[in-house]
Amino acid sequence: MNLDWPRISIITPSFNQAEFLERTILSVLEQDYPDLEYIVIDGGSTDGSVDIIRKYESHLAFWVSEEDQGQSHAINKGLKRATGDWVAWQNSDDIFYPDAFKRVAVAAKRYQKVDLITGDINLIDESDRVIREMKYVRPTYEALLAEGMVLTNQAAFWRRGLHSRIGFLDESLHYGFDYEWFLRVLRETNQAVHLPYCLGALRYHDATKTSRSQPLFDAEYRRIINGRVMPGWKKNAYRARRLFLTLANGHFGYVIRGLRRRASGLSK
Repeated sequence: MNLDWPRISIITPSFNQAEFLERTILSVLEQDYPDLEYIVIDGGSTDGSVDIIRKYESHLAFWVSEEDQGQSHAINKGLKRATGDWVAWQNSDDIFYPDAFKRVAVAAKRYQKVDLITGDINLIDESDRVIREMKYVRPTYEALLAEGMVLTNQAAFWRRGLHSRIGFLDESLHYGFDYEWFLRVLRETNQAVHLPYCLGALRYHDATKTSRSQPLFDAEYRRIINGRVMPGWKKNAYRARRLFLTLANGHFGYVIRGLRRRASGLSK
């Protein structure tokens, strides 16, 4: 084991996602990362997920299958057990791409004052086919307030020491807890770096919370934003910032495809 590699702890919250869980687990274990701590917190699945977890338990630092109070509670259970220098969670239907952890480790060594490292993702379907790519830029607290989720947990890692300063995920939230968490992280540190690599993938399928519960997402987002609404001109300024930085990173085709999709949507 190369002791120069920072320890990375990954938490996977799981509940009745047997169709995709093994792909998630393998996307973590097949990173071949020298100092990995992998924790799986299952919420008492009844669909065969536990059999899949047991198949890989020799490679896990810890796992449990028991009733919990929701996804944010499950993630917190794992984060409180984690010992890594850097931590992240990956949902039980999403995946990391090869070399994601080593790219993060290299960045952590290079940017030693940074508390949050993010990357790009793909949107994928049930068969891992890419629906479309998602390019991001360096996130800031103000950008999240202005635009919403301009980063994603599928490609986000942070120093575990942040938890001693700002606590853990808000377990009263079940849909917008990731948004509230990253707002808190960036309000505390604003020390973030974005890597120009696709580190992970977010899976779209019929059972995802995003596809089933958009009104509940919207309600929690309004609760999170309460009292911090930005004027329209400022929101537009942050959209322009993201567009400029995306173009500066050379993603001209990506921007053109996005503009075409938006024009097509507005025309319907």
